[in-house]
Amino acid sequence: MSEKQPIIVIDRETGREFEETVLGEKWIRWAYQDASSSLIEKLLFRSAALSKAMGWYYDSPLSKGKIQSAIDELNIDTAEFADPQESFASFNEFFIRHLKEGTRPFDTGANTIVSPADGRVLVFPKLDEDTFTPVKGHPFSIRKMLPDIADRFIGGSLAIVRLCPADYHRYHFPCAGEIVNARDFQGAYHSVNPIALGAGPDVFGENKRSYTLLKTENAGTMCYVEVGAFGVGSIVNTKTSGHVAKMDEKGFFKFGGSTVVVVFEPGAVNFSEDLVANSAAGKETLVKVGQPFATVA
Repeated sequence: MSEKQPIIVIDRETGREFEETVLGEKWIRWAYQDASSSLIEKLLFRSAALSKAMGWYYDSPLSKGKIQSAIDELNIDTAEFADPQESFASFNEFFIRHLKEGTRPFDTGANTIVSPADGRVLVFPKLDEDTFTPVKGHPFSIRKMLPDIADRFIGGSLAIVRLCPADYHRYHFPCAGEIVNARDFQGAYHSVNPIALGAGPDVFGENKRSYTLLKTENAGTMCYVEVGAFGVGSIVNTKTSGHVAKMDEKGFFKFGGSTVVVVFEPGAVNFSEDLVANSAAGKETLVKVGQPFATVA
């Protein structure tokens, strides 16, 4: 098995680096880094069966006892919860929790793009044709991720927001606009953790995913992609048509790590300087939904 390398993330609010706590880390490393596990990897991560079974369990009252241990292990701030912890009837009710109003303030300016979710962010200010390469990962292709609409984004820009089990798992629109198209893709359930990305599966081109095309007011047409991952019971989009305002809820992920990818046309936006600098150094930045993310070019 490969030598363990910690996942280091920069906390945007403090500027400090920290080592990420990974639920089930030993199993992820075994599945993706141990040469003897290729058959298991195929059975567990390419099939929806186990992820759906986990989704059923975490939707059931049987899972309620897992809530406190997750809060403790992941150091989750319960003061942000809109509803009291004891009101959650299952782990997934806790997982898709709402936050108190005002917990995620945001810039309302028309030329500001905000982060679509809480998560660890990598930005790619200008794609080399259609290619992007996450931290410790292999090159990925927009054409594989978005096979029917990729051409308009060739040479554009892209951001990955990787959600972990500790994060608030509802995602929001980063700017105002009009939904013009949407599509779902069935696929595998590979982990989106950097441990898996470094092992070579085409997470963005093979995993279950959904996209929404949003004609924005000031930043051209962007594509908003939700990527499912191991243990994700489902991607639930709660706003699927019509006009949207900045920070309107778009949907939520049920249990598991998952990812939001936002893709912009060439020359449409400029990502925030700290995100660009950290990404260029190969480091993810922990960002909260609503924080400044980019500006209209």
